Amino acid sequence: MITNSARNLNEVSKTLLIPLYFRALESQRSDALVWDPKAVEVVSKLDCDFSDVKKMQNDQFNILLRVREFDRQARAFLEEHHDGVIVDLGCGLDTRFERLGYDQTENVQFTWYGLDLPEVIELRKELLEETPHSHFIACSVLDFTWMDSLSDQAGKPILFLAEGLLVYFEESDVRDLVQALARRFPGSELVCEAYSPLVVRLHPRPSAVARPRWALKDDRDVEAWAPGILLLSQWYYFDKPEPRLGAFRLMRYFPFLAKMVRIVHYRLGETGV
Repeated sequence: MITNSARNLNEVSKTLLIPLYFRALESQRSDALVWDPKAVEVVSKLDCDFSDVKKMQNDQFNILLRVREFDRQARAFLEEHHDGVIVDLGCGLDTRFERLGYDQTENVQFTWYGLDLPEVIELRKELLEETPHSHFIACSVLDFTWMDSLSDQAGKPILFLAEGLLVYFEESDVRDLVQALARRFPGSELVCEAYSPLVVRLHPRPSAVARPRWALKDDRDVEAWAPGILLLSQWYYFDKPEPRLGAFRLMRYFPFLAKMVRIVHYRLGETGV
């Protein structure tokens, strides 16, 4: 059992247990949205109390839909850019590299980075292995010195994944990060979540450690943050009928409600090549 590093996590970092547990639980189903045997293995090694996570099962399906879409975005990027670079911002105990089968792939040309706080990376190293093509970076995403770790990747296609992360920052921090990425890695891409202002305002737990702070009224507002930023696509949770949505499937007939939470994909400036 892994104990010490897990106990060193602060309250914010402990939220990484939520998607990990849900991915492991989902993998037990025959109709799994996400099949993640590595998550099952990691959960079995952790001496953690998941009782609080189990109380959040109303959030499970949405989180799994989000995971599946980020998986799709990563896979599509690497299918187009075989020598590309993926940077998983706030990676927690995400197992996307393993889940998509890249740890078993021979002749891999791309590079994968997982970035998170030092205490998270300490735990991650106990549970998951770095490989010649997947590396861990111990740093806050808001401490831009981590970008130096990618200096040897200049000129390559880069995709930044920010799953379950940016909506919990202040807008000024998100804007500074996006501007820094566009400046340092022109032509790179970013996939992240976007919440409407109403979602942030009506969040039921205003005192929660991890509560949403950043909202987007219009997804194209980000385009004004730096020259050349372009909204490439938007994905909505209720666009397609999902058998397990139950009554929530009716949300797709109310666009205002159905589009309050989405996943957005940007190109960050024109390529410097």
